[in-house]
Amino acid sequence: MIPVAEPSLGDEELENVIEAVKSGWISSKGKFIPEFEENFAKYCNCKYGVATSNGTTALHLALTALGISKGDEVIVPDLTFIATANAVTYCNAKPIFVDSHPEYWGIDPEKIEEKITKNTKAIIPVHLYGHPCNMDPIMDIAEDYELYVIEDVAEAHGAEYKGKKVGSFGDISCFSFYGNKIITTGEGGMCITNNKELAEKMRVLRDHGMNPNKKFWHDVIGFNYRMTNMQAAVGLAQLQKLDEFIEKRRQIAKWYEDGLEEFAKEGKITLHPEMSWAKCVYWMYSILINRDKFGITRDELMKKLEENGIETRPFFYPIHVMPPYKNNEGFPVAEEVARKGINLPSGVGLTK
Repeated sequence: MIPVAEPSLGDEELENVIEAVKSGWISSKGKFIPEFEENFAKYCNCKYGVATSNGTTALHLALTALGISKGDEVIVPDLTFIATANAVTYCNAKPIFVDSHPEYWGIDPEKIEEKITKNTKAIIPVHLYGHPCNMDPIMDIAEDYELYVIEDVAEAHGAEYKGKKVGSFGDISCFSFYGNKIITTGEGGMCITNNKELAEKMRVLRDHGMNPNKKFWHDVIGFNYRMTNMQAAVGLAQLQKLDEFIEKRRQIAKWYEDGLEEFAKEGKITLHPEMSWAKCVYWMYSILINRDKFGITRDELMKKLEENGIETRPFFYPIHVMPPYKNNEGFPVAEEVARKGINLPSGVGLTK
């Protein structure tokens, strides 16, 4: 079976982990953690990195550090992995859903403003499947309404918007290093920011709210959201390969485009987009199946591919259709894209 995704690990990762084990520092202290934080933040053109236990805790940590709490509203895309909305709910705040843009599937900036109320405190744009959101209008709206921006970059390490790395726009930006992500630490995450005060606040919050200058004294209620030294050891080695991984994913995308071009011209499928202002990193190479012209449904195609040894994934469900967040508000673009969408094998180990 050709998998949808698999990590690419080599001698460099193994050597770093062995060094971490031999040092005895295998938990949440050790040299690899600050080195990974510093180097990853620098890669994203930010000043500070705060490593976390996973991408979801990174989101929760960011929201908490920005003071999001009961009664607040946070704007999120309807089409994303549910963790984006759940992190808002963890803060006793309310996620407010916005429909997708029909061309690139991320949050539609033109539909954000109508969802803003006196309770709105932040926007979380998600760079879906490796494609950047249209950040200029999002940042303009945030400035006009004095809202925080928390970028969810779980799926888009190294992607660019108008030549600038995604993750460098928000007040805080959050990454995931899960096993199927562009780079991995197994489980793990990162918050990055240019605000020193926010970085220090997140470091305290991720370590049970412990005062950094007074051991076992807790000024605030915090969390155990720390990354281990062994995870950071893997991450540091992975980071050195990130540009190489991105170029391979873009090469794979070109192979798909060349191979599927005729189907796209006939209107049978929609290829993974890349807008003129974007550098997509194709976390998953994703297409839409247009049933009327293709002749079979998305799910029927997935079954046939599985029978031929090719693993695929459906798109995320729109969040508003699932029990915890179910509502009858219409999100027609998200619903259509989710119904038609399929993720094809995209791991860097693929050959032509």
